[in-house]
Amino acid sequence: MPGLPLPLTTDRLTLRPHVEADLDELHRLHAHPDVARYMLWEPWQRGYAIERLGRRLQQTTPVADGDSLDLAVLRSADDTYVGEVHLHVVSAEQQCAEIGFAFHPEHHGHGYAREAATAMLGLAFDPLGFRRVIGRCAAANAASAGLMERLGMRREAHLVENQLVKGEWVSEYDYAMLAREWAAR
Repeated sequence: MPGLPLPLTTDRLTLRPHVEADLDELHRLHAHPDVARYMLWEPWQRGYAIERLGRRLQQTTPVADGDSLDLAVLRSADDTYVGEVHLHVVSAEQQCAEIGFAFHPEHHGHGYAREAATAMLGLAFDPLGFRRVIGRCAAANAASAGLMERLGMRREAHLVENQLVKGEWVSEYDYAMLAREWAAR
């Protein structure tokens, strides 16, 4: 992606744009019931994974409202696909983006999500220049809420039964971080 310093590397991970060869792992990730549990959607069928990978392959630098950037997260030691991180432009005018993440349960508990999300926040604030990055999760999703808190994001809202998801009213936590808070951390 022109203008972006990709791939991103951390101590243990490589974050890069998806490639066609990621299909099986992307499908395996999002078809897992534990991954889909707190998402707005059901576990992915293979055809849907093909469609979503196609969209990921078309992504460019996220600058306009609705643009997204999804990066595959690989363990650098052996190139194992462990998950993905997401950045979505909420409002270009307000310089606001939303971060998201999904990691396969077999890779939970190793700090990969925190390491990758930290790298994605760094990308969002510099070089992309967002002023504010938000994150949202189901209030019942203690792991995601805890991750955003460990990232230094501030919980700004607890929206009670605000969204109908899979036939049930669910509550949501909203988190945020400002660029100046990122710089001062």
